Amino acid sequence: MKVTVYGPGCARCQRTAEVVQQVLVARGIPVELEKVTDYAAMAVAGVMATPGVALDGRLVSTGKLPTVAEVESWLG
Repeated sequence: MKVTVYGPGCARCQRTAEVVQQVLVARGIPVELEKVTDYAAMAVAGVMATPGVALDGRLVSTGKLPTVAEVESWLG
């Protein structure tokens, strides 16, 4: 699964990437992690507040640090 984390590289953005990756690895889902720090690219993706997270191109969260439970809910 391709995970895209949008943000300037702050601690919250790094922690977001760690939480999402942790959940996917625990489920045995291969992870391709991409970090986008360009503000123009974030705007095009619809991210107005960071961190933002997209799974396989689908924006699932913006502006908050997701919990493990939230990440689990994104996976269905």
